Amino acid sequence: MSATIIRNGRVIDPANKRDEVADVYIADGKIVGSKSEIRSPKSEIEEIDAKGLVVASGLIDMHVHLREPGFSHKETIESGARAAAAGGFTTVVCMPNTAPVPDNPGTIAWIKDRACSISRVNVLPTGAISKNLAGEELAPIGSLAQAGVVAITDDGHCIQNHELMRRAVEYARMVGVPVLDHCPAAGEEAIVMRNILLAELCDHHIHCQHISTAGSVRLLREARARGVKISGEVCPHHIALTDEAIQNFDTNYKVNPPLRSQNDVDALLEGIADGTLSILCSDHAPHANFEKEVEFDAAPFGIIGLETELGLFLDLLVHKHRTIDIARLIQMYTVEPSRLLKIEAGTLSIGARADVTLIDPELEWTVRVDQFESASRNSPFDGWKLKGRAVRTIVGGKTVWKL
Repeated sequence: MSATIIRNGRVIDPANKRDEVADVYIADGKIVGSKSEIRSPKSEIEEIDAKGLVVASGLIDMHVHLREPGFSHKETIESGARAAAAGGFTTVVCMPNTAPVPDNPGTIAWIKDRACSISRVNVLPTGAISKNLAGEELAPIGSLAQAGVVAITDDGHCIQNHELMRRAVEYARMVGVPVLDHCPAAGEEAIVMRNILLAELCDHHIHCQHISTAGSVRLLREARARGVKISGEVCPHHIALTDEAIQNFDTNYKVNPPLRSQNDVDALLEGIADGTLSILCSDHAPHANFEKEVEFDAAPFGIIGLETELGLFLDLLVHKHRTIDIARLIQMYTVEPSRLLKIEAGTLSIGARADVTLIDPELEWTVRVDQFESASRNSPFDGWKLKGRAVRTIVGGKTVWKL
């Protein structure tokens, strides 16, 4: 039996309303209540001094592109998992824009088997809403749910056919999986409104990915106040940067939805502060150098984010703007996504899987893209000085990364 004792850390476990300096005990991959429950010889017990650190349940990023199968020149499940661990994440939810598209149980099985054999972290697949992400015919949502997807989404291919989207939501309700919808750059607010109407009509949860405009925040706030099963997430680049950043046509700033105005950034911060936007994520979108080293119009959308998002959110939300405290930040990375996806994660409860992230909220560091674990380098944050980062990532009781 492997065992670990994490001593003297500030244990923040929002799932149990816990925030105290205490020790955390791990035995055989699970959280246990006391040292007396550890049966290993003393010589085999690893002790970690977490004085000055925050001890949190393993962080979850529910919007990640691992690119495999089909685009391993950008990222692989293995390299993406290493990047996740280096960012402090023990669980990632991977999007379905791969080749082949995971619109069938066979591809879902391949992703799960691949992740099980080579991933350092927990990889949870999503299934496509429509066949081949074409937005024309529904994928077999029931079969995908049986195959183990945690949600359905067409991600970057927002379904424009409202009747098809309605049927997708109704099928998702029948099999009990949430619907994640990519709200496109043009008309984001129209799609958010569509999703609110469908969530209310079908009485099923729709989650709006990477919200970026003030209007979207207002729509979500009003709908949530009425009890509509709707939620939204925010990515770090949409609060760290504005549209002024693209004036030099650096393709590392080309994202979808695009960078917005300062007014939109302020609205996102307000939405995070009042709980309208309940989940933090990266939209980690790796691309090879040769794909980004082209004219701005020809470059693909997206930046990598797994290794910078926690630092950016700590620096901006907790230290700079004081939008939320660190306990709420951890809640947005643990309790909120695990509740939405209905997964057993996001808690340090006794008996829970020992996925743990150790965070130094005061550590000042400089982003060095050339030292990243990701296979790609398309980040606009190279050279940024940030305050706060993960220093150790533990999955199933085993350290998979440490600073």
